[in-house]
This record gives sequence, structure tokens and C-alpha cells, in this order.
Amino acid sequence: MNLSPKAVITNICVIALFILASLIYFYPVLQGKAIFQSDIAQYKGMSKERNDYKELTGEESYWTNSAFGGMPTYQLGANYPHDYIKKLDRLIRFLPRPADYLFLYLIGFYVLMLCLKVEYRLAVLGALAFGFSTYLIIILGVGHNAKAHALGYIPMVLGGIVLVFRKKYLLGFVLTALAMALEINANHYQMTYYFMLLVLVLGLVYLIYAIKDKKLKHYFISVGILIAAVALSIATNATGLMATKEYADWSTRGKSELTINPDGSPKAAQNGLDKEYITQYSYGIAESLNLFAPRLFGGSGNEDLGKKSKAYEYLTGQGLTPTKALEFSGGMPLYWGNQPIVAGPAYVGAIIIFLFVLGLFMVKGKKKWWLLTGAILALLLSWGKNIPALTNFMIDYFPLYNKFRAVSSIQVVLELCLPVLGILGVRELFKSKVGKPKKLTALKLSFFITLGLGVFIFLLKGFFDFDGLRDETYRGYFGDELMTMIQRDREAVYVSDTIRSLIFVLLTAVALWFFIKEKIGKNLITLLLGALILFDLIGVNLRYVNKSDFVRQRNVNSPFQASQIDELIKKDNSIFRVFDPQEGLNGARTSYFHKSIGGYHAAKPRLLQDLFEHHLYQNNIEVLNMLNVKYIIQQDEEGNSFPAVNDNTNGNAWFVERLAFVKSANDEIQGLKEFDSKKEAVINTAIYPTVTKSNYVVDSIASIQLLDYRPNYIKYQSVNTNDGFAIFSEMHYPTGWNAFIDGKLEPHYKANYALRGIKVPAGQHEIEFKFEPEVIQTGSKIALGSSILLGLIIVGGLGFSLIPKKSKSKS
Repeated sequence: MNLSPKAVITNICVIALFILASLIYFYPVLQGKAIFQSDIAQYKGMSKERNDYKELTGEESYWTNSAFGGMPTYQLGANYPHDYIKKLDRLIRFLPRPADYLFLYLIGFYVLMLCLKVEYRLAVLGALAFGFSTYLIIILGVGHNAKAHALGYIPMVLGGIVLVFRKKYLLGFVLTALAMALEINANHYQMTYYFMLLVLVLGLVYLIYAIKDKKLKHYFISVGILIAAVALSIATNATGLMATKEYADWSTRGKSELTINPDGSPKAAQNGLDKEYITQYSYGIAESLNLFAPRLFGGSGNEDLGKKSKAYEYLTGQGLTPTKALEFSGGMPLYWGNQPIVAGPAYVGAIIIFLFVLGLFMVKGKKKWWLLTGAILALLLSWGKNIPALTNFMIDYFPLYNKFRAVSSIQVVLELCLPVLGILGVRELFKSKVGKPKKLTALKLSFFITLGLGVFIFLLKGFFDFDGLRDETYRGYFGDELMTMIQRDREAVYVSDTIRSLIFVLLTAVALWFFIKEKIGKNLITLLLGALILFDLIGVNLRYVNKSDFVRQRNVNSPFQASQIDELIKKDNSIFRVFDPQEGLNGARTSYFHKSIGGYHAAKPRLLQDLFEHHLYQNNIEVLNMLNVKYIIQQDEEGNSFPAVNDNTNGNAWFVERLAFVKSANDEIQGLKEFDSKKEAVINTAIYPTVTKSNYVVDSIASIQLLDYRPNYIKYQSVNTNDGFAIFSEMHYPTGWNAFIDGKLEPHYKANYALRGIKVPAGQHEIEFKFEPEVIQTGSKIALGSSILLGLIIVGGLGFSLIPKKSKSKS
């Protein structure tokens, strides 16, 4: 570790530069504004009840009743005891959002470059190229904060791994353990998983070289150290990981018990997500060329071409006012790829592609091969359903691959590998021991290959008709002539962006030629490359994330405004649920104001989704009744929304007269098709063989009254002259919820496929449900112990590095 005054001052200046760059790009944050992120707005809707309860009581509920009928808050901002890694993360991300994530991109990549022994100037250059990569900026615009968070720490993890293989065992262990702990804490396991595939590639390449160089001992020592570091990082995040695993098994990411479809036809056994759902977002093979030229496939579904649009010229020619025409050309549906919707292209920069090719010629050894192999693997996997043999193999046989959707996002691995190899290539150009003829040959080959790619893309235009998936819908809205103009605009941006990329490649090649010819020095070429890269990337980024995306902070804090319908429903002080069919299972606005059976989450509760697919989409009113849905948002003939009152709802809890016993999940969910939810309940005796009594007497005295209703605690009072079986309109969750009758712990059961049921003895009783997740208690103990151990190792390692090394005596 270099702790010389010069190195310390240099790194402080670099950090200051990264802070400045982050704040300049997102300068509206300095005006007190915040970026409006659509996904974060949905997240705030999902987490509002949890946040309000925490602010009111200071207590973490770990459960919310406002979304999907009820679910844990493990993925909705829950804070765990002894989560010291999260506290460290907040210290690192001290800038206002989203500048904090951009800063994390930059500092993370810089650390990786230093671990690869790249000098600080080129390390800064690489960090800027990575941090301003278009996809990484776009995800900040739409609110994929957890993804951005994870991507920021991944380069640091790779840096730690590189240090260990460089025999910097202690420093590598500390950096790997700390960075991996922060990476896991970022809570986007899909990104972590994808980059672990890159680590496997790295490990395989290093193993091949270890065998070739007869250094297997060092290899396995390094692997052992890294396994220990990762194990420690996992332990520091034990609570979050254990809680997430528990929830994932209960969600759509877990194994389904159903073997039938809603129509009764056989359903293939499924452990994880459906293949079609996993590959819904698959990059088109040709579409991946937008890594080199951004708008080959239109860019996004909301492109702003202003007055330079063929559609604008057509509309003004038809007599539309320039203002109205600009409104249309300011949000044009130019994207014509095969993905359902994209917010922008995954553009890494024409210059970075060029430097990557240069790196292939200039860089030798294992670094080149793991970076190249990782990039190719990521590209192939991002094609998803467009390369079914590989994708189906990964889904069917590779562990955990079927737990994640949107395979197109694995291109982030490529977006890391390209600038790393590109900067390593430039580093070779900086070395005086590398001959000038070799440098010139590599430059010429790289230029002509990249130029050939650009010419190929340009010629490829003749094979495209620029038709998109939604064009028939658009044609119905806009008409044939305007749709033709939109297609001509798609063709125009295809050509202009291809030429733009070729110009940047030419300028970069000329600058490097002057450097190799010793016409300019290292400082100037670094500045020139930095200016070209930033001008290229930021020019594209500003098309998708700019000052217009920033609003007042209060609009971000309160993303939804109460409508007249919301205010009307809120006048009802009883406890009930609301259902908005327009929102369904893909929106959290209702959850922001009310207790909803809908919501917005990548891992929805499986039981509720099954109820939707098998019953609610078929208008089974009895299922709405048992879920205590009192208000249904409907529309009148004029399209105006109003809250329809469901007078038949079952309420919060009720006694049933009969239990219908079934032996499987299939029978359980089918048993809800034609049943009276107020009088009978369905129980799966394969799960609960001790439940044997099927008939109960329910007289006019039998009742259950709700006394207290909090996210993690519900209390009822029951009155019944007979022994009874009660059903509660709350989601059954197999671990965490405990039921008490008069203070005594009693077993409760999953009833009606998704709800809670309990045997209640005759008389008057107090029934309580308390959410007391053991996973939190167990995980927090593990996290505390491992955090202390990691802290001791860091302190010990720092102290060891400060001990002066004894100079070897000269013979």
C-alpha cells in the first residue's frame, strides 16, 4: 500500500475531481432539486406504511399491510440491528442523490484500476469512461438505484481479487471482504450474481495459467483467501441475506406448488421464474450494435428530435402549429427493437470500443483473456431468447440463473470489461519499452477494424425496414403518413449516430497517432482522450437524463397526490382493502394511500399472484370478499373513475361453518371457484393432517371484532358459544407470524390458499397476531460477530502495513 505523501495528495485530488464531476453533471441537486425516478416513486408507494410507522414509533415493523394484501418489508427499506456495513455505505455515499451513485461508479472503477497497477491519470480516464457509460446514467434516471448501487461496488470487489492473485494477500483479503460486504448490502443480487459469473471466468483463466506456469500452490492459496473473504462479507450481511432468502422462497422466485394453469390444463413444474418472463427483455442480436452507435434502433420510446424531425416537418406542413408539432416531436416513439420498452440504449462509447480493440492487440496474458471472455459471455447471455440453446441451458441447469428476469441487463458485465481492457491497452502505449512499430501496427489494425464495424453498420441499414413491435398500434393513433415520417426519422438517427461514432473513432486515432509519433506527451493525450470520451458519452447521456428530470424535493418525497376518490375512501375509518384493476399487480399508487391487494415489486407474493391468475382475473367476487376488498376503482361510461362499494366483503375476520379438506395445492386453489367464503374455508390436510374437524356451529352470537391493527401486530376479540374456526383476511406467511389466544401461543393455519385460520375455543377470547421474525434475531447476532471480526482484521492489516519494512543488507 502506497501511503507516501505524494500518493495520498494525488488520491485526495482524484476524489475531489470525482465529487466535482458528479455534482456538475447532476447540478440541479445543488439547487435543492431531486431527480424524479419512476421506479422510486413506486418504491415509495410500497414502503410508505413502513416508513410512517417507523417515524411514528421508532420501531421497525418488518411487515406492511398496504401492498399485495400484506408482505415483509425485507426488500422495502427495512433496517436491521448491527448492520454496520450499511452505516459505512452511507458514509461513502455522502453526496445528494443521484450524484452519490455517479461518485460511487467513479471511485469504484478507480480503485480497480489502481489494483491493476494503472497509473492515476489513466485510472481517472477509465473511471470517467465507466461512470458516464450511458446505461449507468439511464438507470439513475428511471430509479434503478439498487442496481446502480451494486454496480458501483463491483469494480472494488474485482480489485480485491486481483490484489490477492498479485500475492498482496492481506490487502486483497481486506478489500475483497469489505467491498463484497458493501456489494451484498446494496441489495441487488441479480447484479451480484451476474458479476460472479465474471469472477468464475477470471478464476478459470487464472487456473489455466497456474497449470501452465506450475503455480497451482499460489492459485489455491489465493482461492482459499478469497473464499474466506467472501464468507466473512456474507456473514456481515447475514440478516438481509437470510430474510431475503426466506421471502424469495415465498414469492414468485420460489417453487410453485401448482401443477395446473388457470384453465385446468397441466402446468410444467417450476422452481423459479417462467422462461418467457425471464427472457422478456432480451437484447436483439443486431440491437447490440448500439454499444457502438447509440440510436441504431431508435434509442428510446420517447426521443426528442425537436425541429429536426421529419414528423415535425410533416405536421407543420399539415397546418399544425409549431408548438403542437414540437410537443409531438419532443417525445417520439423511435425505438423499434424487440424489447417491450427501453429508456435508452446501452451505449458504451465508440471510443471505448476502439480502445477495447486496441487492447486486444496491445495487452498480453491472462488479463486480456478473462476480460475478453467475460465480455463475450455477457453479450451472448444478454441475447436471451434470441439465442435459445445457451439461454435454456443456463435456465435449466446453471444454479440460480432462473431466479432473475431481464437477461439483457447482464450487458453491464460487458460495460465493465470494455473500458478496463481499453485502458490497459492505452497503458501499453505509454510504456517506452514497447516499440514504436508495434504501437503503430496495433493502432492501424484497431482503427481499420473499428472503421470496418462502422461501415458494416452503415451498409446494414439497407436490410432494415425500421418497423417496431408497436407500430400497428401507433398507426392506429397517428395514421399511415405520420407513421411513415416516424420511420424516416428512425432511419435518419441511425445514419447520423453511425457517422457521429465514426468521427469520434477518427479523432481518437489521430490523437493516438500524434502521441506515438511523440508529437504530444502523456499529459496532453490523457486530457484529449478524456475530453473526447466525455464529449461523446455526455452528449448521448443528456438525451435521456438532464435537468428536465429534476423537480422540487417535495414532489419526490410525495410522488402521488391524493385524488377526490382517495379522499372519499379515506373518510371510511374501518380497516379494509382497495383494488384498482387498472393498476393490478404493477403499480403502488393505491398502496401509497390505502391498503391494497396490488403493488409493484419484482418478486411478488406467489400466493396472491396465483389468486389473481386463477380467480380475480376471472372476476371471482368471493375471493375479493375474503380479501376484505371493500372498494373497487371502476370507470363509468364517460371514463371517469369512481369507488364502487363492495357491500358483501367478509370484513377482517369471521367464523366459518364448514372446512373443505383437500390434499393438494391444485385442489386448494380450485376449491375457491364455487364456494361461499363466509360459510366455508378450504384447508390442505396434506400440510395440516391434525386438522380433522370439518363442521362447526356458528350462531348469531358468534363474532370477531378488530381491536388493534398495526403493520406487525393485530388484536381481535372473539365471542362464540361454541368451538369455532376463524378465518382472517390477512396473508398467511409461514415464518414470523405468531398467533396467541389469551396470551398463549397457538398454531394457525393457511386457509383459502392464502389467508390465516385458527381454531378458537368457545367463550370470549383475545386473539393476537404478532410478527416476530426469528430470522432477524438470528441474522443480527451473526452480523454483529462477523462485523467485529472484519473490523479487527482491517485495523490489524492497517497496522501491519504501517510497520517499517527492514531493508535487506547488501552482500
